[in-house]
This record gives sequence, C-alpha cells and structure tokens, in this order.
Amino acid sequence: MHSENNDLTGDVIVRGACPHDCPDTCALQITVRQGRAIKVVGAPDHPPTHGALCTKVSRYLERTYSPDRLTVPLRRVGPKGSGQFEPATWDEALGAIADRLTEVAARDPERILPYSYAGTMGMVQGEGMAMRFFHRLGASLLDRTICASAGKEGLAYTLGGSVGMDVEQFANAGLILIWGSNPITSSVHFWSQAQEARRRGARLIAIDPYRTATAERCDQHIALLPGSDGALALGIIQQLIEQDLVDHDWVARHTLGFDELAARAAAWTPDRVARTCGLTEAEVIGLARDYGSIKPAAIRLNYGMQRTRGGGNAARLVAGLPALIGAWRHAAGGMLLSSGGHFGVDNQAWVRPDLLAGRRPRTINMSTIGDALAQADPPIEAMIVYNANPVAVAPDSEKVIAGFKRDDLFTVVIEQFMTDTADYADWVLPATTQLEHFDLHKTYGHRWWVANQPAIAPLGQALPNTEVFRRLAVRMGFQDACLQDSDEAVAASALALDDPRLPAALATAAAEHGGSGPKAARAALDMLGELGYAKVQEADAPFADGGFPSPSGKVEFVSARLAAMGMDPLPDYLPPYESVQSSPELAARFPLAMISPPARHFLNSTFVNVDSLRAAEREPGVDLHPDDAAARGLTDGAMVRVFNDRGSFLARCKVSDRTRPGVAAAWGIWWHKRTQGGRNVNAVTGQALSDLGRAPTFYDCLVEVAPA
Repeated sequence: MHSENNDLTGDVIVRGACPHDCPDTCALQITVRQGRAIKVVGAPDHPPTHGALCTKVSRYLERTYSPDRLTVPLRRVGPKGSGQFEPATWDEALGAIADRLTEVAARDPERILPYSYAGTMGMVQGEGMAMRFFHRLGASLLDRTICASAGKEGLAYTLGGSVGMDVEQFANAGLILIWGSNPITSSVHFWSQAQEARRRGARLIAIDPYRTATAERCDQHIALLPGSDGALALGIIQQLIEQDLVDHDWVARHTLGFDELAARAAAWTPDRVARTCGLTEAEVIGLARDYGSIKPAAIRLNYGMQRTRGGGNAARLVAGLPALIGAWRHAAGGMLLSSGGHFGVDNQAWVRPDLLAGRRPRTINMSTIGDALAQADPPIEAMIVYNANPVAVAPDSEKVIAGFKRDDLFTVVIEQFMTDTADYADWVLPATTQLEHFDLHKTYGHRWWVANQPAIAPLGQALPNTEVFRRLAVRMGFQDACLQDSDEAVAASALALDDPRLPAALATAAAEHGGSGPKAARAALDMLGELGYAKVQEADAPFADGGFPSPSGKVEFVSARLAAMGMDPLPDYLPPYESVQSSPELAARFPLAMISPPARHFLNSTFVNVDSLRAAEREPGVDLHPDDAAARGLTDGAMVRVFNDRGSFLARCKVSDRTRPGVAAAWGIWWHKRTQGGRNVNAVTGQALSDLGRAPTFYDCLVEVAPA
C-alpha cells in the first residue's frame, strides 16, 4: 500500500480513486488516523482533479461509516420486497448459494444471469474476477447497455472507437458546445476547464431541452425538443456547406462519404430543422455560423442526448461535425464523448473469455430485464446482482419489480446498503466500499490511469467483490488457478504492456522486468501504485493528420460495416418513438415529453441513502413550464402524479420557465422506497431500445401530469 506519513500528526495519507460512474475519475487522498479514515479530498497534483471533489464524493466518509452499512451476510425470512432478513454466517451463505447455483447449472447454466454495471468503475472490483467466474460457469452473458452503448456504437461507426479530445485542452478552445450535458452536476472538472476557456474569451453554448445550471452560465442556450439532436446536427451540416465553412482539404484527406452526407443534409433546411427541433431558423443558422467560424471549436457531448430512439445516429452525426470544419487539426478542437478507447487493455488476460471453453451462452439485455424475467426461454432462474440496483434504475419499473418478485427466482445481491434490489434478494452479501479494497481505474473523461489503495480495513464482515467470487469458485469446485488470483494480479493482467500508449513510467518498469509476462505487468502496476496516477502517452492532438481507429483510419460518414449488416451506412435523424410529432395519438393522451436527468446530489441511484445529500434534494420533483402548469390547474409546490400506460409516480411540482413548453423534467434516480408513493421516474419509462447499441430510451417518454 502506498501511503505517506504526516510527521506532525502521525496521520497516514493513502492514495485512492473515485470509483463512481462519472467521467472525472478523481484521484483521492484519504487521511487515516489510528485505522479510521478522517478526511477524503481530491489530489491537488492530479491535473484533472486539481484538488477538488464534487458535492457527492466530498461526503464519502458519511457513506462509508453510515450506520446503515451492511456488515454481515443476510438471509431473507419474509416475502420478497418486504426487506425482512436475518443475519447469517459467510459459511452458511456461500454454502447455500453454491448449492443452488450448482443445481441450476447442472440443468442449464444459461438459466443463471449476472447483473452488474457501474456501481464501481474499477477494473478489479467491477468485472475483473466476476467475469472470470461467470465465464467458467457458462452463465448467460449480460449486454451492459443501460448508460452509454448507443453513443459508444455511434463513435465506433464514425471514429472507430471511444476516442476524442484531451479534456485538459478544452481550456484553450475558442468555442465549446456543451451538448446534452450538465457538467455542473455530472462533470465538475470539465466545467472548470470550460470556465477557464471562457475567462480567456471562449464562447460557451449549451444544447439541452432544459435550462440546467450549466446552461444558465453559458453565453447561449439552444433549447431543442427531446430526441431532436440528430435533426439539429443535420441542420448544422447543411448550413456549414451553405455558408462555405467546410475545411475541404481536411475532409478530402481524412474522411469517407462527404458527398453522400452532404446530399442527405441538403434536405435539412433551417426551416425544417426549426420545426423539428422547436427552435427558430436564426438559432440554427447562427449556431452553424459560430461553430464553423470560431476556432478552435470543441464539443463536449454527453450521454443524455443518446437516450432516445435515434440516439446512436445522433451521436454519429455530432461526432462527424469536427471533421467538417477541420477541428481535429487543433489540440483544443474536436469532440469528446468518451476517452475509454485511449487505454490499452488486455481483455483476454483480464476477464478470461477462454474459460467459456467454446460455449456461446445467450445474451440478455440489461435494459429489458423486466421483459426478460417474464419471457426468457429458458427462464432466468438465478441472478447475482453486484454494482447495480436494477429495481430502481432499469426502465419500466412495474415489470422489473414483478420479475424480481418471482418466488422461483433465486437472487443474490452483493451490496453495501439495503437498496430497492436488495429487498427482493434471497441472500444479501456485504460488500466493501472504495476505502476498503484495492482497484485499478481507467477513465472515460480523461487520459489518466488511477490506482486505488485500501485505506482502512473492511468494516464488519464485508468483503470485496473479488473475494466473494473467489470463495464461491472454491465452493463450486472450480479448479482454475486464475479464479484465485489476487486483486493485484487481476489488475496487472488488464494492462496491455505492448500498447504504445502505456504511460512512460509504467513502460519503463515493465521493460526492466522483461517487457512482457506477469512479472513485467506487476512491475508496471507497482509503479502506478507508487505514482497514484499516470497519463497515457499520446499527442495532445492525435488526430490532426487523421489516424483514427476506424477500419479506414478516417472519419467515416459512410460506414461499410453498417452497410454489411443491412443497415443505413449514412447517419440520419430518427424521430422519437414517443413525441407529439411522431406519435400524435399517444400524445393526445400523454402530451408532455418527459426527460429524467440526474439529480445534482445523486449519482444514478448511488448516494440516495446519504442523509445530508438526500436532504439537499428534499424529495422527487418535476419541473413544468408555466403554460403547461396553468393548463392543468397546477401550482408551484403542489404534489402531482406523473403517469402513462406503464405506471405512475408522485412528485413535487416546480413551475419554472427553465423547461420549455411541452417538456417535463423529472429528477432521478430516487430509490422507490425513499419516495412518497413508492415509485420513481422509471415507473413511466419504457423498454424500447435505441437504433444502435441496443440501449434504453429513458428520454423518449410521453406522460401526463395531474394533481395527486
């Protein structure tokens, strides 16, 4: 463990990493006194963190030492959902779980399903040992789509992977489009870069259906209708061509399919775009003019805009914009949705797909778990849930809850707290928090590897996820040596030592131990532990002269891979499943388009049970424009029912012109049991999937609002 002694107090400072689903992946410094963590701060010398933490993680000790922490295994003794459990020993829990999994697997291991996502983003406590275990078991595979897969596939078919600008370069931009993102809530360190750019004279434009705290602080807010982002991008393309703002030299050398894209965009005149997006023609023309003429121009795209039917195509269109104006020439130009593709990971050594031994289990989409639990054939008979809270987070809550209530479904939940999902478990196993275990983090918002060292001993009988799966492997008789690897060995195996972007200090350490193999990988990991964090070796502007990770090495406006699958090779605007324009009969009954952005003090459903943060959010709320509230006889502060054919939830109405007419903004993601009425926003969201990536369409949702 790397730590530093403070000679004046005897305190020890331990290097850590924020584990949560946020692009910032902050480096932490944890102060420990006599075995107890007393302070968590951002590392001042880590450039992306720069000593600052968000409101949520600055309260991390309140979460770690919460009196509600799970510290012993629990066996259900009441009806599913009642939350009635009794303490048990680890021996009892592991024995019962192993027996049940063995019995189900003897008939068909595909009847067993892991369910996990980004409760921790760590490569060790996330999927490192878990995936090895489930591969060896032959369980159904989980399609992990619930957050980012539509945008990720949009990038893959356009740029070739999850690559983009270095976030540290945004401070040097002349124009920043903050598209589908509220970084004051979800990426505070990017917001500090944007503010610095503005101090240097940059123009900031927010593109969002709701006037967020971020949009309020930008120079302009483009309040488009939910799900119309692709139409706006096509309108920008049409105007870049019309206004002769295209960098034809860069396009000719580093893109494929410009003529076809131009022909498609030609139909998207400012008038058509304005009608589709709920904007004015002047806004469309002016946005294109600014984007094409102010240099360097940067786009910070986020995942809100891809949670609709056409989200993948919209991501493709936005990802193509920087190529049209040659923005990639500049370190401070281009776009960023995810930086995950800048890290070299050895997936074969890390999660060991070879343990499948030629089997090809079925894949279950996590975003349609409600239907899967009712309709899968063969049925899902056992679930192991870790790093996730699907009862609260998955769409179409009534179906999800009905599935988890099944008496014949055996459910194990590995958790730190009694979440909505844990209430439906047969066994709940106590998990460690980030301060209590080792982990390795790559990021999706910057280009730094970050190591997390355990700062304190596990509370009570809590175990890291890895240790739970190691012990289960033993109980089930699995002899594979890799299922007993230490956390450090799992982390070391993930590092692709032959990747030229491996941080220089790590590459040097590996070279001193032969350059390849377990000893070299462990040397590289140990060096990262000493440093705390290390940046990948890559140019500030790696795509100035092309060299994208696409098959052609170019920005692909036309994708041969999509064409080979029988899909439209060109990106296009796909209207929402549910909107006034695309589904007028449904809109006659449910006329409001509901978006459900994250509440400022929560992170998905994490932190909902932290008293101080929940107190700051107060209760579930829904924002309505004054015109929509007046039409329904609703006043500010009234308790209302938000509903459609899928379900309903209660919320406190806030009458505000921050949202545009026809749009309801309801804040997520509360635990169901922490709400008045027992349901959160996902009671009304649906299981329809996006165009690319098989992703959920949370923001493609029509509702009505009435007095409670």
